[in-house]
Amino acid sequence: MPIVNPIDGFEVDPHAIHTIGKDLQRPECILAERDGSLWSADARGGVVHIRPDGSQAFIGQKQDSFADASNDASRFTTGTLPNGLAFAKNGDILISNFGTDRLELMKRNGESEVLYDTLDGKPIGKVNFVLRDKRNRVWLTVSTTIPNWMNAISPNIRDGFIAVADEKGLRIVADGFAFTNEIRFDAAEEWLYVVETTAKRITRLKIEDDTSVSHRETFGPFDHGAFIDGIAFDAFGNLWGTHVMIDRIFAITPDGDLRIILDDDNGSPEGKALLAAFERDEVTPEMTLACGGKIAPWMASVTFGGVDLRTLYIGSLRGTMIPFFKVPVSGLPMVHWNG
Repeated sequence: MPIVNPIDGFEVDPHAIHTIGKDLQRPECILAERDGSLWSADARGGVVHIRPDGSQAFIGQKQDSFADASNDASRFTTGTLPNGLAFAKNGDILISNFGTDRLELMKRNGESEVLYDTLDGKPIGKVNFVLRDKRNRVWLTVSTTIPNWMNAISPNIRDGFIAVADEKGLRIVADGFAFTNEIRFDAAEEWLYVVETTAKRITRLKIEDDTSVSHRETFGPFDHGAFIDGIAFDAFGNLWGTHVMIDRIFAITPDGDLRIILDDDNGSPEGKALLAAFERDEVTPEMTLACGGKIAPWMASVTFGGVDLRTLYIGSLRGTMIPFFKVPVSGLPMVHWNG
């Protein structure tokens, strides 16, 4: 008998969406722990810990060089902008800081240190996302080396790259990406899936034992017709993700078929205008800020959590809460899930 994909026919009922957290600032990335805790990146320079009972606490990074980024206009381009998060093996938090252009490590009491801010003697660029694998190697993406990242929202720029840090230090393993964003390994950690935001596609790379790349190919549609931001696998092998600014949640089946799970844009004129301007290479900050739905404005990431990993949390760039809903399949456990 044919294998049935658990997401066949699944769409989200907006009335089934709930929220957790309050007064969050730029909750772009969310980590979930087995006990029900959530850890959310926060533009004030640190993370918010949301406990299983719903109470929360902001934990600020204890460093002197972080600027305030509390207003809506500047918090996307200036000051500290904790973006992607990952747990180190000992439970500390790895932070790819999109504002300070560096990979940082924060203990759960806020004590912080800089791990990497240069590569080959040059500033590393806009560090976007960080991921730890089963071998305790740390992978990170750099979206662009252009200081003001909004100038890299262009169909003509391909300066993003992926680097890995291990016992040999930090080095680039693949480059030439169009605004490199989130990355995820499949269950076997054989293929690394890479979001190219301004190419509007997902690329995958076959990673050899020595971290070299042997294949590079598109996974799913060559053009989503929307900017992609965050991705996460479920246990069946579907790759879930977000269309940022257009504010949709999608899933790509193992066969490469695109499914729209939630649409909070519904073909808005602002979204159409943004995409048309992008093709002309004429995007302005005002055009981007005009876009966004109501559920989680500028949907940026998806995180599977809950005891059974069947709760999907939505990270966002402009929201102040974390929406969540139940899904019909468990998420693929991240490396920290089992200790």
